[in-house]
Amino acid sequence: MNRDDRGTERRRRFTAVCEALHPDLLRFAFWLGRDRQLAEDVVQEALLRAWKSFDALAEEGKVKSWLLTIVRREFARSFERKRLEVADLDVLVAAEADVLAADDDAALAEMREALFRLDDDYREPLVLQVMMGYSTKEIAEHMGLQQGAVLTRLFRARARLRQELGIAVEASP
Repeated sequence: MNRDDRGTERRRRFTAVCEALHPDLLRFAFWLGRDRQLAEDVVQEALLRAWKSFDALAEEGKVKSWLLTIVRREFARSFERKRLEVADLDVLVAAEADVLAADDDAALAEMREALFRLDDDYREPLVLQVMMGYSTKEIAEHMGLQQGAVLTRLFRARARLRQELGIAVEASP
């Protein structure tokens, strides 16, 4: 295989990965920053970084985790480069409701708002598990935490959501 063929094959593989995972990357970036434009910018920069080091990816089976890590790091870099404006959470939730869910269900809107009020340390692992389908082991690797710490954060996130939503927990028999 000559150099041009290798370049074409590399581009084809990368394009296929990007097309398949772009919605998940965008959703994850949105949940991190709660701003659609910021999410799009972060994903764009992350994909540029990923393209530059795509050949270094040893196991293509771990591409999703690899890309999510790049998105997370690029999100952090975005705060190093510039100071973002403070926005009213109610306005953001109303403006981005279509990104978060298709229904205009009041309970769903209440759940979204409660999720946005969670601290990042609790929201991120919950989103990774519930929306992205990650196991606690994968979340631990992704966030650089012990698995027990992830379980604790997930437990606390759910407890805070229940508290925010006024859901009582029934005692076990």
